[in-house]
Amino acid sequence: MGATADIAAWIARTDDPPTPRAMRAAEHAVLDWAGVTLAACGDPLVELLVADAERGPSAVAGRPERLAPTAAARVMGAASHALDFDDINKRMRGHPSVAILPALLAAGDGDLADALVAGTEVAAILGEMLGPAHYEHGFHTTATVGTVAAAAAVCRLRGANHDTTARALSLAATQASGLRATFGTMAKPLHAGFAAERGLRAAKWAIAGMSAPMDGIEHPQGFGPVLSAEFAARPIRPDATAAFAIEENVFKHHAACYYAHSAMEAARRLGTEVDVQDITGVTIGLQEPLLTVCDIVAPKTGLEVKFSVRHLVAMTLLGWDTTAPAAFTDALAADPEISSLSRRITVKPLETTNRMEAAIRIERGQDPRLEMRCDVSAPAQDLDEQEAALIAKFARLTSPLLGNQTDAVAQVLLSAESAASVLAALSTRS
Repeated sequence: MGATADIAAWIARTDDPPTPRAMRAAEHAVLDWAGVTLAACGDPLVELLVADAERGPSAVAGRPERLAPTAAARVMGAASHALDFDDINKRMRGHPSVAILPALLAAGDGDLADALVAGTEVAAILGEMLGPAHYEHGFHTTATVGTVAAAAAVCRLRGANHDTTARALSLAATQASGLRATFGTMAKPLHAGFAAERGLRAAKWAIAGMSAPMDGIEHPQGFGPVLSAEFAARPIRPDATAAFAIEENVFKHHAACYYAHSAMEAARRLGTEVDVQDITGVTIGLQEPLLTVCDIVAPKTGLEVKFSVRHLVAMTLLGWDTTAPAAFTDALAADPEISSLSRRITVKPLETTNRMEAAIRIERGQDPRLEMRCDVSAPAQDLDEQEAALIAKFARLTSPLLGNQTDAVAQVLLSAESAASVLAALSTRS
């Protein structure tokens, strides 16, 4: 069985349902997605997309407008990625929920958590099939893999059969695109919007009977071989007792590129032991391919700061609140204190097989230097602790819109079972 047929067969199956832990992880993904989306519902990118969108019956989180379903998916996807504060999945090498959830919310009612679990599983296995070469060549996996995963999730939501799902995967695969050259601009979050929109379209077209290859993922001129020189098909969930991919989602604590987070955390910990005025130099070590991802040496805008590990580490050492999306303004890029410290920071390749690991060394003149290696990418084991942290994050992000209702809305979202219940909690809050 080829990769397309294997994924389609698993999506259509009913004998491998999500475990209670996976379903709870899905609830956490919904809550986190809702927070970052509401916080960005008035972002300039969102305003541009809403102004250009076709009106229709679908609600949009945090907005009063009603849009066509595919337009609603596009707007919500872009909004949820606009702050770069959304969840990631290491196996996918990207951001799953911002591509998948908007498509599901615009697709209509069904078992939302089950479909999100399924879509995230597809995102993870496709990320592994493509290998690191796909991302390193310049493709944004959230956009490419996310499109196919969104189509798979909508097929699961709609109860599509094997053949319909296989065609939907191929229809999504032929629409998949997105370049890393856009990082640091509005075009990057647009990728998540396109993934949600195109995945939804692919599923709708396949359900309506549109023809497409049954092997669009593994065909020699298909998604995998074309987009990655390392493509290697592998089965989805060969071990039904294994944890689901959604259980490995990690939630951000800083509104910036996740590949900078380990360096920022190391800087935070070391910063308690040093006076910034005593720092003569800082060296950051990252796995070499990441130097083209998050090392904008002299950022000129707030969006570029999110992809400048030097600027982000300088902010951390100086005590800036990097959990506040509002901090990432264009003025931040030119802040003289941050810029002065940033110029004393060097970024070098780090010999490591773990792309999420970072190393920091702080020089202090004649004093002993401080060094640390850090990796913040491990998924949470204590889901109660994770839930409390996500409720607090939701409150910080949405209090300007929700006031003292943040906790009540968070509880509604954690128990929401359908698209209608999620959108009812969010669309009336604009």
